[in-house]
Amino acid sequence: MLSQVCRMACVPLRSPEVISRFQHLGNSIKLQLMCPGNLRSFKTDATLKATEKHFIRRAKERLGIKERAMQPTSGAPFAIGQGFLAGASLLGMGALCYYGLGMSSEPGTLERSMMWPQYVRDRIHTTYTYFGGSIILTAAVAAAAFRSPAMMNLMMKNSWLVMGGSLVAMIGSGMVCRSIPYSPGFGSKQLAWMVHSGIVGVVLAPMCMLGGPIMLRAAMMTAGVVGGLSTLAVCAPSEKFLNMGGPLAIGFGVVLASSIGSMFLPPTTALGAGLFSISLYGGLVLFSAFLLYDTQRIIKQAEIVPLGYEYDPVNASISIYLDTINIFIRIAQILAMGGGGRRK
Repeated sequence: MLSQVCRMACVPLRSPEVISRFQHLGNSIKLQLMCPGNLRSFKTDATLKATEKHFIRRAKERLGIKERAMQPTSGAPFAIGQGFLAGASLLGMGALCYYGLGMSSEPGTLERSMMWPQYVRDRIHTTYTYFGGSIILTAAVAAAAFRSPAMMNLMMKNSWLVMGGSLVAMIGSGMVCRSIPYSPGFGSKQLAWMVHSGIVGVVLAPMCMLGGPIMLRAAMMTAGVVGGLSTLAVCAPSEKFLNMGGPLAIGFGVVLASSIGSMFLPPTTALGAGLFSISLYGGLVLFSAFLLYDTQRIIKQAEIVPLGYEYDPVNASISIYLDTINIFIRIAQILAMGGGGRRK
């Protein structure tokens, strides 16, 4: 090492008089070559490492947007997402306590329900009957599809054809179901509703590979979240959450774009981790807010549609059904990741 430093010191000097001395300072050895008017210091080992780190830091500062986006993630997006979710949870629990204890000066839906005519009660009851039926049917179809090797082999293929076909089937069946006029009893509307719920169950079947304990915990936590949010929507003033339509639409666009982007970028990169965190934690908060909005919208429609006019409980139930499915998927993903952090 010393000979290499001496070779580096072979540079022209103004005077032939050169005085050499060595000075030991901790782990760093400095070779000082002194002459009149000149002082040259050569650093070894520890100081060279510090210089190397300095140049590396300067090189990172010169990275472009693309290089920064594709760098390995530090885990900060997941920490921010978890903090955002925790804050939203505390806000929801505070609102539930506030409205549930009757601290609001405005009467809530629960108080006004005492004056509902019987047909309004029947409409809401029928809507939630279809909602419960959708959940049960989806769970049954998902369990049956998971036990079918042929179906699982088809759904586990990571091809754009399967992914696109599943998306088209879910959206198409939902649109067909919504477009059919409602009539009491069992008819084409109810058949389309069953087909739509079954298709969603088939798409969710691969999630059963996460394991029974995780799926059971996710189902129980989803039931608690949906129950608490529904109680909050009922205890709050009737139009408290109906004014969130605009912000929810913007948030849905952001979450949708993040979900699509996370399909192309791995969550181990900085940009991919940010998109995945928005889709996961932001989506959970978004669809929880959608559940508040849709619950009050269902109650409002049941109240304002006059008796004798068409009220469609199937279409009304699909909105809260899809909110619940999205909440369940994200809770299951968080539990599969160990409660948070990076994707395993």
